[in-house]
Amino acid sequence: MKKTVTLAVATLAALALTSCSADAVESKPSAAPSTPVLEAGQENPMIAQGVTIAADATVYKSSGLGPTATNKAAPTGSPESFIDTQQFADAKLPAGVTLTEAQGMSVLARIRENLEAQGLALDNVVSMRVFLDNAPGTDRADYAGWNRAYRQFFANTNLVSGDTELVPLGTAAPAAPLVRNAARPSRFALEVASLPVPGWLVEVEVDAVYPAAK
Repeated sequence: MKKTVTLAVATLAALALTSCSADAVESKPSAAPSTPVLEAGQENPMIAQGVTIAADATVYKSSGLGPTATNKAAPTGSPESFIDTQQFADAKLPAGVTLTEAQGMSVLARIRENLEAQGLALDNVVSMRVFLDNAPGTDRADYAGWNRAYRQFFANTNLVSGDTELVPLGTAAPAAPLVRNAARPSRFALEVASLPVPGWLVEVEVDAVYPAAK
């Protein structure tokens, strides 16, 4: 009888140790929820070549967002009506700042607000889709203006030194960006025949990954 009891106790102890060991394995912190794939040797790439997202990551996907119509002095539905009058007083654009550049900055400010309402930030963005319409009187989308706007909010730190990269606004000398952000999301930008709101030249949607719980 004593031998039976001793064996049973030993078995239970072994099971308890096994259970504790299993629990310890499961409670290990998971890997980073997302990792950008960057081209080797580049100190200041604009975008990632791709991104890996962990299977257990929580991803937030925004709808397509465009600029806000704050310029009441411009005709309703015109591209000029979407110039951010908080960014550009009286809707007067500095030298070289294009309508696409100004609208792009307005859109990215809206993206920032949208993310913050969900407990996220611009540096949590892992992928971006950009749709551009050409401005009146032009026959091609303004990719250069969009990229200047993008750099005001994304990809404006040196990956080697950690220093802030200066960004031009229009044809002005490069200066500190509006938002310092090391994130390089994967991205596509393409020209479309038209956008859903009259006057929009830029529409953007993003995917963002919630950071790992601490």
